[in-house]
Amino acid sequence: MKRSLKGIIICVAILMVLNIVTLSYAQDPGKKLYRGVANIITGWIELPKNIYDTSVEDNVLSGVTIGLAKGVGMTIVRTGAGIYETVTFPFPIPEGYAPVIEPEFVFKSAK
Repeated sequence: MKRSLKGIIICVAILMVLNIVTLSYAQDPGKKLYRGVANIITGWIELPKNIYDTSVEDNVLSGVTIGLAKGVGMTIVRTGAGIYETVTFPFPIPEGYAPVIEPEFVFKSAK
């Protein structure tokens, strides 16, 4: 009986501390987790997106060569950023849960 009461008190104390920590930051860890998982799942879309964007900006040959290279690089970067944000979502790293990569999602346009 004493053990279960002690365990309940410890769990309640931990939950209270976590709630206080969450409220003290401008953004929340939930958005960081969402952003991380979304970037892990959609990171591969950087490949065809960069091929298409480079083809439209320059020409098809550039799209197939330079766009492919950009796409492979950005696929690795976006997926890596997604893994990083998913693993570190409880912590406000960088400051205020800011995105690690801009744009924060593959479908948003760069500012």
